Amino acid sequence: MTTTAQPTTVRFTKGQGTGNDFVLFSDPEGDFDLTPDRIRALADRHFGVGGDGVIRAVRSENHPEGRAILEEDDAAEWFMDYHNADGSAAEMCGNGIRVFTAYLLEQGLATLTPGETLSIGTRAGVRDVQLNARGFQVDLGRWRLDDEHPEVRARDLHAVRPGLGLSVGNPHVVVALATADELAKVDLTVIPIIEPAPLEGANVEFVVPSDPLVADGVGRITMRVHERGSGETLSCGTGAAAAALAVRYYAGPSAPDQWRVDVPGGTVGVRMFATEDGEHVSLSGPAELVFTGELAI
Repeated sequence: MTTTAQPTTVRFTKGQGTGNDFVLFSDPEGDFDLTPDRIRALADRHFGVGGDGVIRAVRSENHPEGRAILEEDDAAEWFMDYHNADGSAAEMCGNGIRVFTAYLLEQGLATLTPGETLSIGTRAGVRDVQLNARGFQVDLGRWRLDDEHPEVRARDLHAVRPGLGLSVGNPHVVVALATADELAKVDLTVIPIIEPAPLEGANVEFVVPSDPLVADGVGRITMRVHERGSGETLSCGTGAAAAALAVRYYAGPSAPDQWRVDVPGGTVGVRMFATEDGEHVSLSGPAELVFTGELAI
């Protein structure tokens, strides 16, 4: 006699930050078996809820990677267990952590008032979130410029282009383009090819500087992105930070530390600032909880 596995009902919240959308749910004890199949089922836009990623809220003490986070900062009560739509785990998500913070506050799992900082555990380490005029601002920590300068091929992009590799807790390759028309024509339904290929893949950002590049002391760029494990998304928070860092690098020492990044889903702010352990980069932007529901998977 064969038995049929019974579906598990998940009570979820759908959230988005500049169009980068996520399925969020709470699992404080870490009891839910979050398999790649279940992640794909939740993120499926036709048969599931639909999203660029799935975020589980787990108390750090109840997650293997979260327990290591507590050794870094015992204030990081909650771990953002983030997965791409294809089921793969990711280190961090800049838009996702803002939406995750909004979710924790809405669920009464955390509090955050102006002037306070909420510490969130991620696979990239602890990230500090604050309220600001745009919604939430997250300190993405120290960034790193990679030694290699890969080449990138993309469908409908004329010729191979040089890329700039950066890490802001997760890996990125930024490609500068000349015009908005060139940016619009890139077909990101197909995964861009990076050579040499990063061992763990990378998000690929295509960016066009505005003309003028700087207005009122703020740099301005427009970006599209192909996210590993999710495809083209309307926005990528860490990608916006990487794109601003790359354009500042290309522009030279006179470039500003404050940037406005326009993405298909809206606008986010990026700021670079000095700290005792090196230069950090922060991301600010909106976060919206769209609806809640239940899904049997």
